[in-house]
Amino acid sequence: MSKKVLVAYASKSGATAGIAAVIGDELRAHGHAVDVRAVAAVRDIASYDAVVLGSALYIRRWRRDAAQFLRHHVGELRQRQVWLFHSGPVGPDKNEEQTMPPAVRRLAHEIGATPAVTFAGSLEPDTARGFLARRLAGGNLATDSRDWNKIRAWAIDISAALDATERSTWHRPSGKQTARHKHPAGHFLG
Repeated sequence: MSKKVLVAYASKSGATAGIAAVIGDELRAHGHAVDVRAVAAVRDIASYDAVVLGSALYIRRWRRDAAQFLRHHVGELRQRQVWLFHSGPVGPDKNEEQTMPPAVRRLAHEIGATPAVTFAGSLEPDTARGFLARRLAGGNLATDSRDWNKIRAWAIDISAALDATERSTWHRPSGKQTARHKHPAGHFLG
């Protein structure tokens, strides 16, 4: 039986939206019902079994609307499987994991999500917005660094975790727990 999954994203120049679309396509290909939506357009998550949330990462900061989404839905997200990703690095550090901003890290911990997976971004002269992005896009950092194989593999892992929990009795216990147990998909229960 398939799960209903929301893939929500906050994108500045479209690269994160493109990653979200590929994640959604991969989850659909594995039998799940998926909505891919800009996070600003999401009003309610009650109908979803799981949420994948992605944000563009600029100067080590998430887009404001992605962080607000986490804050606004923290109670509901605690009751769902949640995966986070951010995208943005280009250039020499494009393949290095980036730490989550402190406020996002606290919210991820509160909802029981693991740290965000980092995907390389894209910096193209025709889509760069803002002075700094346009300036960088005019130099040697201008490229699409997204690793589509890595993105698809991560989405397949999410699908496998969703399928595994369909066959088990996965749930998030209510209330505070003293011990946290790691779920096979990598996030913590409790």
